Amino acid sequence: MKRLMSLLFALSALSPALSSAAEADSCSMVRFADVGWTDITVTTAVTRLVLSSQGYRTQVERLSVPDTYKAMADKRIDVFLGNWMPSMANDIKPYADKGSVQTVRANLEGAKYTLAVPQYAYDAGLKSFADIAKFKDQLGGKIYGIEPGNDGNQLIKKMIADKAFGLGDFQLVESNEGDMLASVKRAGVLKQPIVFLGWEPHPMNTRLQMHYLEGGDTYFGPNYGGATVYTNVRAGYLEECPNVARLLHNLQFNLDMENHLMDAVLNERNNPRQAAKEWLKANPQMLEGWLKGVQPRAGGMAKAVASE
Repeated sequence: MKRLMSLLFALSALSPALSSAAEADSCSMVRFADVGWTDITVTTAVTRLVLSSQGYRTQVERLSVPDTYKAMADKRIDVFLGNWMPSMANDIKPYADKGSVQTVRANLEGAKYTLAVPQYAYDAGLKSFADIAKFKDQLGGKIYGIEPGNDGNQLIKKMIADKAFGLGDFQLVESNEGDMLASVKRAGVLKQPIVFLGWEPHPMNTRLQMHYLEGGDTYFGPNYGGATVYTNVRAGYLEECPNVARLLHNLQFNLDMENHLMDAVLNERNNPRQAAKEWLKANPQMLEGWLKGVQPRAGGMAKAVASE
């Protein structure tokens, strides 16, 4: 605790030239979008906690990916930490082309996002996208996705519409992350094959015996849908709110951090804010890079994250 307090106080005096006093009053509230994926929920919770320690107020709105970008274009949302690329390329393109949404930086490297199966299904021969149709009867002709409008779901729908891999007669089951994983666990009890949308970071990678399918490069990209996650802001936000912008430019996560936080939320039943607080208390060194050049709001004194 003492180390965390000292770090916050020291960092708050580093760059007077970037004082948040120069920001507009509207910058005191930072508005986030959360698309309902646990990885975005926890990184948003961590970021909100850090901002709160610097004197900012925050709010978060649960939105689908398409609605997130529309809300940013309408200036109702300031920040989105979950731009998974390249799978969201079609979602962000019209807004990026118009300049209504801007990309700040990559906040996570080494992610993946593609279709997966339980290990027992993989061992039975369901090892690639080309194998899915062979198991149609056992799969009930279904592929399990997450919430409607999600970019991964759209890729699955396109595969079905294209009749790729013989999937023309398949059905996408849309629900949400929790319900999808519950379906995977139920299938596991009966050792019933199931194909579902999988990704990392996520504790499913350590809690489930699972395997990602090969051969989906045309739709999900190479390296099992290898992805980089970016931070997006609404147009003009970086210039309007330079102190928050400094934090967003500094903000970078890693797979180990996100897996730990997501496990705390999904399996240990902690709420995201409490999980974020406990993680930051245990890892105060991460704040040093994040808060470099960031000033407390309106010249106030930074507070310890743990006290928020």
